[in-house]
Amino acid sequence: MPELKAIVDANEAVASVAYQTNEVIAIYPITPSSAMGEWADQWASEGRLNLWGCIPKVIELQSEGGAAGTVHGALQAGALTTTFTASQGLLLMIPNMYKIAGELTAAVIHVAARSLAAQGLSIFGDHSDVMSTRATGWAMLCSCSVQEAADFALIAQAATLESRIPFLHFFDGFRTSHEINTIDLPDNVLIRTMIDERLVAAHRQRALSPDHPCVRGTAQNPDVYFQARESVNPFYRACPTIVQNAFDQFATLTGRQYRLYDYYGDPAAERVIVMMGSGAEAAIETVDALNRSGQRVGLLRVRLFRPFAVSDFVAALPPTVQSIAVLDRTKEPGSVGEPLYLDVVTAIAESSIKPSKLQNVIGGRYGLSSKEFTPAMIKTVFEELTLDRPKNHFTVGINDDLTHTSLSVDASFSTEDPGTMRAVFYGLGSDGTVSANKNSIKIIGSETDHHAQGFFVYDSKKAGSVTTSHLRFGPRPIRSTYLISRASFVACHQFPFIERIDMLRVAEPGGTFLLNAPFDADDVWNHLPREVQQEIIDNKLRFFTIDADRVARESGLGGRINTIMQTCFFALTNVLSREAAIVAIKATISKSYGKRGAVIVDRNHAGVDAALSNLHEVRVPATVTGAFDRKPTVPLDAPDFVQRITAPMIAGNGDLLPVSALPCDGTYPTGTTRWEKRNIADEIPVWDEKICIQCGKCVFVCPHSVIRAQIAAPDELADAPDSFKSAAARWPDLKDQMYVLQVAPEDCTGCGLCVEVCPVKNKSEARLKALNMTPVAPLCEQERGNWDFFLGLHENHREQLRPNNVKDVQLFPPLFEFSGACAGCGETPYLKALSQLFGDRLLIANATGCSSIYGGNLPTTPWSVNEAGRGPAWSNSLFEDNAEFGLGMRLAVDHQAEMARLLLKSLASYIGDDFVTEMLAADQSNDANIRQQRERVAALRQKLRALLDSNGHPAATAIAATNLLQLADMLVRKSVWIVGGDGWAYDIGYGGLDHVLATGHNVKVLVLDTEVYSN
Repeated sequence: MPELKAIVDANEAVASVAYQTNEVIAIYPITPSSAMGEWADQWASEGRLNLWGCIPKVIELQSEGGAAGTVHGALQAGALTTTFTASQGLLLMIPNMYKIAGELTAAVIHVAARSLAAQGLSIFGDHSDVMSTRATGWAMLCSCSVQEAADFALIAQAATLESRIPFLHFFDGFRTSHEINTIDLPDNVLIRTMIDERLVAAHRQRALSPDHPCVRGTAQNPDVYFQARESVNPFYRACPTIVQNAFDQFATLTGRQYRLYDYYGDPAAERVIVMMGSGAEAAIETVDALNRSGQRVGLLRVRLFRPFAVSDFVAALPPTVQSIAVLDRTKEPGSVGEPLYLDVVTAIAESSIKPSKLQNVIGGRYGLSSKEFTPAMIKTVFEELTLDRPKNHFTVGINDDLTHTSLSVDASFSTEDPGTMRAVFYGLGSDGTVSANKNSIKIIGSETDHHAQGFFVYDSKKAGSVTTSHLRFGPRPIRSTYLISRASFVACHQFPFIERIDMLRVAEPGGTFLLNAPFDADDVWNHLPREVQQEIIDNKLRFFTIDADRVARESGLGGRINTIMQTCFFALTNVLSREAAIVAIKATISKSYGKRGAVIVDRNHAGVDAALSNLHEVRVPATVTGAFDRKPTVPLDAPDFVQRITAPMIAGNGDLLPVSALPCDGTYPTGTTRWEKRNIADEIPVWDEKICIQCGKCVFVCPHSVIRAQIAAPDELADAPDSFKSAAARWPDLKDQMYVLQVAPEDCTGCGLCVEVCPVKNKSEARLKALNMTPVAPLCEQERGNWDFFLGLHENHREQLRPNNVKDVQLFPPLFEFSGACAGCGETPYLKALSQLFGDRLLIANATGCSSIYGGNLPTTPWSVNEAGRGPAWSNSLFEDNAEFGLGMRLAVDHQAEMARLLLKSLASYIGDDFVTEMLAADQSNDANIRQQRERVAALRQKLRALLDSNGHPAATAIAATNLLQLADMLVRKSVWIVGGDGWAYDIGYGGLDHVLATGHNVKVLVLDTEVYSN
């Protein structure tokens, strides 16, 4: 049966089938499943029809729990209904999942399986989420590749209609969901053939209807509940056969045969790995390589995890197997073993046909949070199975120096097909590199006979971080579900990366290196670190350069260099002729940007036309001539934790950190963004102190706290660098002081908002303001020294400044700095203002969303501290429980403050009645009064320590003094704020409500009496 040849990722492939086979689609976005809902929503808005000639009703809910409730309701009313989710989103659906399964309701939920937030949140893939739902009664079908994800989306829909058991179809988040590959996409004819209309009718006939009313979902008593739960057994026993029948029907129609448990490898294998998910694709590569070398190994892929079919599983094992390793992509702390391992052990123990030579069944964990799983690791597992007593409950892919679970891996082992072209591209988040490479792999897949694969590594930051694109294409199908370690083409799209990322470590000898650099081909060599020059020489790389930023500006594209670099890639790889490549690129541009108007399309076409004339090969000298080395990842004066833990993560070497290095409870230090120094701006603002009116608007709007103001005494500036600027302060009470405005050149993102908001025009040259964007390259070294000097200035005394005036607040030190938010972010200036106003007494309950990713993301975090070491304390729970999470903080703070007051009163005779009265009656309505209360708390601590050091007091007094010593800080006013996922902020209780409203900031404030203020 003919199908649609497509070059898509799994999210699009699954959404395509789900859209065709459902009538109601309830969605709520959560990475990495969001694209499935987005595709469905887009197709509905375009009027695309489903299998029954209707436009599905696509509705976005307020939460995943709301989506699950909607799914449940729509199913009960007889509509074919689906949703898409991942991670905690799936867990929020669990209550409804129990109901849907208990009522034997046909449905499919498609899951881009993802890590659960535990000691930290991770948006990347493993099986933690789906394994948490295995007791709900849903069948669980796992696909291993983009092709299987498309196929199983359809097979699950067919099987659920016949079995009446709802299905969870899952595939690995990011690794499969975002991998672009060449597949056969089920078309309408195939879908219609697989979906039995009689079963659809039966589903609809079971719907609740006042025309034939019934009651479903009753409250049951002990007399019948147990029996009722057992009544579903026949349906679960029949389910595996139904799924296999669907597999067989699908094979008849497409030629792609699947089985519940698919064995691959030597039919007389002695060692077998059992696993499910995308890692099985890499395992197939490894099995082939090892069997070619004379070993006898195999792989058993689990397709149907629930219901687990014992007899089918055991029958699928080769009778010669002696040792089995079961690999789980999840961890269940405290369990005897992980879920798949436990099922395999139980199945073998209960089976009457177990392999006669089987001696060992061991379990291991791999690939959590999309951790790499390579052929070298798979080979290591097979080698472990050769031992008489192989390690059980092992890990692979990490260095567990704490509990010693890990296996040692020979990373040099490779199974890469020599006929496959491999290319790696380093770009900046939001610079278009990933989008261009997605288009490139689709062009290669559609315009050539090559099989094509694209995989894209993102930091969890939204923008401004490194993206790495991994492209493979060649004459044979590509099963390499792991990153490229040896590439024949390497491209660096952002020149500053060359000084801090060892990107040429993946370059193959004789390969090609393409660099976007702001220098001529004759001069660029002198601007490379010595290490980079050495790698180019040692590997005999062909080196090409282009000033893509200049070409983009001249073509009217601003900072968008993606199509220019894409053109260079095609020109240097010859995968298509230059002429054919340019035609294909321009066609893609027209398709991608056509809705934005002909001007945008024409500018991109102009960039493509100009690219090749500006592409030049660099003559590589025989020896290194560089004058400098690659910069250290973090400055040498960074704290020990930053040097040992944070720096390797920044450098992309977090995989190498041992288990013992990482905080076991997810607690990390604040204020670490200051050490990252991303250097991503092409231009930074330069201050004209002669015309500046010192209004502070630039400081207020700066999203990353990189432009700051300070008042300093003239003698403080005596040792300032010659290029350090200052001007007489324009404050009536500070006329004898100097005003300074300084930019952090290595932390600026170049968004230009400060220039946009600057109200001052240069009267002699109208195009200039008090701030003007200027190329950073010639200024960076100078401004780095100025910034270091600026940081040495003393913080201003808050008591002299007005917290309800932007001009004064600009002088408050921000305790939120250099976040990973997008350049020009509209949310972060308000969080920065929040930190300036209340940061030294602030607790933050942060919802999951943008604000948690730029606010609490590893490797570095932006919430910082003042000179006294005080600053915001931050925590994140979920998306949905944000208000309750913050309320819990407020209740705890209030209760502990009340406890401290009671203890203080009880110890008045020891501490001093007047002192206690003064502390309890202290006015804490402004910064000056809070500072005085902190001084009293410091004195109180001294009194309590003296009391504890002395003898002769009753035990109760000592206990009270000890408890008060622990709670003393609670006598100082605390501010608890809820920060929403999209950056809004609510104050619960104390927090300076009047201050915020007086500034006119766009901040929403909620107090405990439920009165809402919105300004």
